[in-house]
Amino acid sequence: MTYYDVFNGDADGLCALHQLRLAEPAQSVLVTGVKSDIALLPRVPAGAGDKVTVLDISIDANRTALLAMLARGAAVLYVDHHSHAGVPLNPLLHAHIDHSADTCTGIIVDRYLAGRFRIWAVVAAFGDNLDAQAEGLARSLALDAQQTAALQELGRCLNYNAYGNAVSDLNIDPAALYQCLHQYADPFEFIRSQPLFQRLRGALARDLDRAARLARRLPSSAGRIIVLPDARWSRRVRGVYANQLARAAPAQAHALLVMHPDGTYTVSVRAPLEGIGALQGADRLCRQFEHGGGRTAAASVPRLPKCRLASFIQAFEAVFGMHQAP
Repeated sequence: MTYYDVFNGDADGLCALHQLRLAEPAQSVLVTGVKSDIALLPRVPAGAGDKVTVLDISIDANRTALLAMLARGAAVLYVDHHSHAGVPLNPLLHAHIDHSADTCTGIIVDRYLAGRFRIWAVVAAFGDNLDAQAEGLARSLALDAQQTAALQELGRCLNYNAYGNAVSDLNIDPAALYQCLHQYADPFEFIRSQPLFQRLRGALARDLDRAARLARRLPSSAGRIIVLPDARWSRRVRGVYANQLARAAPAQAHALLVMHPDGTYTVSVRAPLEGIGALQGADRLCRQFEHGGGRTAAASVPRLPKCRLASFIQAFEAVFGMHQAP
């Protein structure tokens, strides 16, 4: 029997798996990648007797491979929070999927484990820009303000590491980051003693500074549309910078576009965090474009041709037009 752990390489995927393996240790084959690499199940050759854990990747993007895996006799635990068209019915599939706007995979795993390793769900929620939910979980653990702030920074650093077009864009391969992280049951010990955390922290600060200096804003009456130049740093920082913009103007929608040499953009969309339509509309917007999708609060388009930029702006205004930009 072989165990396979298949997970998104961002903070949510990392911390969801970390919670599960602290509770249920297993020697497993790790399958992950950059955050946008969500069609991971085709890489898993699991069959009869094997056990597969799938965390924080869309069931729709993996449906064909999932059905084939179940037909081969593999048992699958699937935990996720992305929108989907339905969960297959199969006795070998144990699904815990909740696509509510105010949850993430780490929080779902926390419920599954009855809060045994909740402190890592706090990190996951902060990484997914769910600050209110993270703070609520932190209060349930009686964490003080300084401890909560440290977990917030850890979540954002872990999330930052997942963004890029390829693993070569990242500071560290997410599989290696998980293996390092999993040595620590206590996140504060990871923060205090692990040089990798300091490396991520410094790299994030430098990339955010570049983004603030070089960002260009496009006209929009429905929110803020920001363009970053083509560079490895812009690909790395796009998710964390989009979340930062959203927190700075929580009543507005945001779209962050990163240019590529081939004339396309990677697009990260954040729905308003507050007000009418809060945490809604991001997936509806992105699904209008090829391979786009995600969550109601945060979604993306992996490759938007430059010739479709005007169409994207028009769709952005149609979805988020009730939120007027200053």
